[in-house]
Order: sequence, then structure tokens, then C-alpha cells
Amino acid sequence: MNDAILKLEDVSYRYADGTRALDACSLTIRRGTRTAVLGANGAGKTTMFLHLNGILRPSAGQVYREGMPLDYSRGGLRNLRSKVGMVFQNPDSQLFSASVREDVSFGPMNLGLEEAVARKRVEEALLAVGMAEFADRPVHNLSYGQKKRVCIAGVLAMQPEIVVLDEPMAGLDAVMQEELTTVLERLHAAGMTIVIATHDLDFAYGWADEVVVLQSGRLLAHGTPAEVLMRPEVQGKLGATPLVAEITRSLSLIGIDLRDNGYLPRSKNELLKAIAAQTRQEDSL
Repeated sequence: MNDAILKLEDVSYRYADGTRALDACSLTIRRGTRTAVLGANGAGKTTMFLHLNGILRPSAGQVYREGMPLDYSRGGLRNLRSKVGMVFQNPDSQLFSASVREDVSFGPMNLGLEEAVARKRVEEALLAVGMAEFADRPVHNLSYGQKKRVCIAGVLAMQPEIVVLDEPMAGLDAVMQEELTTVLERLHAAGMTIVIATHDLDFAYGWADEVVVLQSGRLLAHGTPAEVLMRPEVQGKLGATPLVAEITRSLSLIGIDLRDNGYLPRSKNELLKAIAAQTRQEDSL
């Protein structure tokens, strides 16, 4: 669980117009972890993600998968993208087939799999994201949230080891965000490594095992959510503090300590449970 599955080593990237999107950026993503990548617009999150499955190649530095430098040959990239699946922020940039089933089938069929094997992968992927009943639905008739789930299904049908999602919660209402979080938790429980770009500090604080903060293409901070998101310089750059952390800290100032063997609540549900437990403890005294 602790070995590096992806690694960026002093990676820099400059676009054709001269914009330096990544600047000597180094990062290790461990197998089986949930990593949230934070940063302002233009910080380099999307550019970093495009390096993880070989869409972009570093101007300087090196990207590794399982200790080996990426192979940018046609065969190497094909293998890489079967292992590192990318879900873009805008689903319409990723969906191009007439029906849901056709779209999710595209990747497995391009791998040269037998039809029966590809069909089984497609059905399993649609089931995993709760879209099995929409298999024959025209893609253009789907809601925005449903389109995002189909994009994830298309990646899952390739049976990758890592899923990289660029702002998956953007444009989703609270209910759809909760549904997508459930899908991600199911994938992680099955052993998948998940990397997500997000602007939602509360989501990152409650969901991630590790948090990465980018600023102007450089790595500002990397560590556990409690370590990173409570640092004053990080809060200053992100312009906010996770709400659960703020409430927990405020309660501690009036003598209400919600720590459980040193662990602080990181999500709304954990916070409510901790407050209820504290209330029961006080009532029993």
C-alpha cells in the first residue's frame, strides 16, 4: 500500500505560448491512496494530470510508473492509458458515441479484446457507476451528472489501476456529488488508486488520504489533510479553511474536545457523531 505507483521528478512544462505550467514539480502518489490536488485556477493541476497518462510530455524532468520512466511510443502509451485512466472535467469532451453502451465499449474494443470479454467489462463498469439501466440511452439525453458517470464507466471498462479525475464535482448539485462520492468510495474499497483535482476544501479534508497543493506550477505542500490544510500559509494561499476543522477548533476553545484517541473529525458525519458521543458522555457523568 505504501509503494509509489506514479512519480513526477522535477517535472517542468512550458506551453507553446511560453506559459510555464509546471516548474520543477516533484510528487509521489502511493498505490491504493486517495489523493486530492488543490490549487487556484492556473496552478497547474490539469497540466499535471495530463502528464500522468502521457497526454503531455515534460519539457524537463521525468514521469515514472511503478519505478519505470514512461514509454512514449505508441505501444507504451497504449499500455499506460490502460493502467492510468483519465476523466476530464467536461464530459462532453470525452463522450462521442451515440449510446451509453457504445461509448463505454470504445476503450475495451480498441484493446483488441474478444467481444464477450469487452461486453462483460462494459456491463460491470456501468453497474459500478449506477448506470446499467441507461446502457441503451442516447448520450445526448443524459443529465450532466449522468454523463460524468458514463465517462468514469468508460475508464473503468479499461480496468485501470489508477483513475485520475479533473474536477469531477464541478457542475454537480449536492445529491449528485454524494452519489459520485459513493462511486469513488466503492472503487477505492476495491483497491483502486484515485487522484482528484478539486477546489472543495471540505471534500478534500474529509475524503483524501493525502492532499497536494500546487501554486504557480510548483508543489506548495503535500501530506495528510490534517497536516496540510491546517497550515496557515496553505490556508492563506487557498483562501479558506475546511469548515469541519473550523468548527472543531472553535469547540475546543470553549472546552469541548472532540478528539477520539488523537483523531479529529474530518467530515460532517464524523463531526456530528463526535458531538453526539461527547453529549452522551457528559449526560452519563
